[in-house]
Amino acid sequence: MSEAIDTKSSLEESLATDTPLSYVRPGSEQDTVRGDIPAANDLPLEDINPVWNRLFAENRMLEYFERLRRDDPVHFNETEVAGRYWSLTRYEEIKAVDSDHVNFSSAHGITLGFPIDQPLPEGALDISLFIAMDQPKHDVQRKTVAPVVSTRNLAAMESLIRERTGNVLDSLPEGETFNWVDKVSIELTTQMLATLFDFPFEERAKLTRWSDVATAVPGGGVIDTEEQRREELIECLVYFTRIWEERKANPTDDFVSMLANGKDTKDMEPLEFLGNLILLIVGGNDTTRNSMTGGVLALNEFPAEYEKLKANHDLIPNMVAEIIRWQTPLAYMRRTANNDCEVGGKQIKAGDQMLMWYVSGNRDEDFFERGEELIIDRQNARQHLSFGFGIHRCMGNRLAEMQLRVLWEEIMKRFEKIEVVGDVERTFSSFVKGYTGLPVRVTRL
Repeated sequence: MSEAIDTKSSLEESLATDTPLSYVRPGSEQDTVRGDIPAANDLPLEDINPVWNRLFAENRMLEYFERLRRDDPVHFNETEVAGRYWSLTRYEEIKAVDSDHVNFSSAHGITLGFPIDQPLPEGALDISLFIAMDQPKHDVQRKTVAPVVSTRNLAAMESLIRERTGNVLDSLPEGETFNWVDKVSIELTTQMLATLFDFPFEERAKLTRWSDVATAVPGGGVIDTEEQRREELIECLVYFTRIWEERKANPTDDFVSMLANGKDTKDMEPLEFLGNLILLIVGGNDTTRNSMTGGVLALNEFPAEYEKLKANHDLIPNMVAEIIRWQTPLAYMRRTANNDCEVGGKQIKAGDQMLMWYVSGNRDEDFFERGEELIIDRQNARQHLSFGFGIHRCMGNRLAEMQLRVLWEEIMKRFEKIEVVGDVERTFSSFVKGYTGLPVRVTRL
C-alpha cells in the first residue's frame, strides 16, 4: 500500500464511497419464514431455495439436496435481491463448472450476491479476494503467499502443530462435559492462524472473531447489522496495516511479509489487502475448525467406524479426507456465467450466478456410494469436492489435512472415547457449514 493507514478515522474517510462486501450474500427471503421447516418432498419444486440459513442451522439441508439431485440437479431461483441464480447439486456438473475458468468467472464474488448489471447498495465494503479473481491477477497474488504452505514449510511446522495439539488435548477435563468447538477446534486453528500471520499470540482470538464476522449472517448470533460488520472489519484492516508497515521493514516468513514485499502485491490498495487477509483468515479457520468438530460428531454417529479406527490407526490419513468430504466445511462456492451456455440441459444466461453446492455433490450417490455415511476406508474419499478444482483449489489443503491427521494421531494416543453428550449447535449460515457447540466427554486410555 502506497500510504499507511494507521487510524480508524483516516480509513473511514478513504472508504467513504465503498460498496458491499463482495463475498457476503444478501439474506434469502425464506429466512423470514416462521414455524417448522416443511419436508423437502412436500414443497413444489419451484419453491425450493437451498440458500436458506435455517436449513443448515437445523440440519435439514441434506433432504433438500437429495430432492434436487433426483428431480432438478440444475435448479433455478430468482429473487428481487439476488437476481437469477442456479444451484448445481450433482458431482458431475459441479466439477465441470468449477474447472471451466473460461466460461465461468470468479471475479464477481464467491457467494450469492447482487446482479452484476445493477448498482450495488451503499453502506458496506467491496473487497477483493484473490479467490474471487480471474487469471492472470489471481495467479500472481496466490503465488506470492503460496510459499507459506509449501511442502518444506509444512514439514517444518509439523512438530509445532503436534506439540500444541498434545498440550490442548492434555488440558481437557476427563469425565466433565465441555464444548469441543471452544476447547479444541477454535483453540488449535487460532494458534495456527497466529503462526501463519506471525500475529501477537496473546491477541490471537481477534483472528477467530474477524473470521466469524466476515462470513456471519446479520441477526444470526455473531453480528447484528452490516454496519457492525463494516466497523469490525475496518478494525481488522487498521490492525493489519500496522503489521504491514512493520513487516515491510523487517519481513519474516509469514503471509503479511510476503504480501508487503511481493512484487505483485506490495502496492495493493487497502481493500484489496483486506480481501486477501479475510480469505486467508477464513480459509485457515473454517475448513480446519469445522472438520475438527465434524470428525468427532461423525464418529459418534457411525460408531462402527470409530471401532475400525481404533483397530487400525493407519486409516487416519484416508479418514481425514473422508471427514472433509462428509463435513464439507464450506457448503458452496459461486461462479458467474461469462456468456450464454448450457449446463445439465439448462440454458444459462450471461451474468447468471452459479452456486456449486459442494455439500450436495459430496453426497451424490452416483459418485459416492452410501454418500450420507462416514466410511473411513472409502476408496474414493480423496476425490471429494470440498477443496474445489482447477486454479481455485484450496491453497491450504495440505495444511488442513496435516492438522487433522496430527489431531487424530494424538487423540488415539490419549483417549478411549470422545462421546457427544448433548445437542449439537450449528452455524446459522448456508455458506459456512459449521458448529458453535458440540458438548462432549472424554475417557482417557
